[in-house]
Amino acid sequence: MLLQQLANGIAMGSVYALVSLGLTMVYGILRILHVAHAGVYTLGAYIGLFSFRLVGDFWVSLLIGMAGSAVAGYLIERFLYSPLLHLPRIAPLIVSIGLFIALEEAFRIVAGPHTLTYNARIGIGDLSIGSFRLTETQILILFVTFAALIFLWAFLTKTRTGLAMRACAQDAETASSFGVNVKAIIAVNFLFGSAMAGAAGVLIGVYDNQVWPTMGAIPAYKALAIVVLGGLGNIPGTVLAAIGVGLAETFFIGILAIPFPRDAVAFIAMILVLMFKPYGLLGKA
Repeated sequence: MLLQQLANGIAMGSVYALVSLGLTMVYGILRILHVAHAGVYTLGAYIGLFSFRLVGDFWVSLLIGMAGSAVAGYLIERFLYSPLLHLPRIAPLIVSIGLFIALEEAFRIVAGPHTLTYNARIGIGDLSIGSFRLTETQILILFVTFAALIFLWAFLTKTRTGLAMRACAQDAETASSFGVNVKAIIAVNFLFGSAMAGAAGVLIGVYDNQVWPTMGAIPAYKALAIVVLGGLGNIPGTVLAAIGVGLAETFFIGILAIPFPRDAVAFIAMILVLMFKPYGLLGKA
């Protein structure tokens, strides 16, 4: 049972990591809390669902959902955040919250207020070893998350664009003085982060077999707690915090059976960590 719950926690933490990575990447460069990121997550789920109904292939629908979310993230940065960067950071935050609420209402109007089923046939099959069992959706989540993390690591450490992105995260003005096109780097940042959010939306849609207009409400706040927990703008810290939250939820709810709201675990962990390490698990002063 312990091994089974461990696998369940890692699978759920992997989805949290995909959602939170885009949020921490945006904060790393712009120092903006991109709350509308959860709306992009929901958009990816809807695009993936409707494209699956159209083409009947899950992997194609996953790529379309990621591409649609990437384009949406770029448009948000280009037409909403970019004109507000000269203002205090509270202005983009207010705009982001308003956009998130508007997106939820748009999903409700366009796709309807009811839950839609996302019964995709993946074709991987379950993995069973004795009493231990991984469902095909859990295997899918682990595979996609691992592939995304490997790609992100290789991109940030092995390419000139990744080097420029890390430089902008440290000091955008200094990077610009060395010839880095900061606007282009920010756009790439939003493209990658939004694509991962779209992938997470599709994966959760398949995992829960449902997509609904407000499915991004809880991830919006939970991802914020995870980003703060790992250290604002710190990518390895965010991944570590996401896996930790997934394991904590599974351990406290699934094994100890503590009568406690599952979604509150991330906030309790954030409070405890910030009491003793105010900059997060891997954050720096």
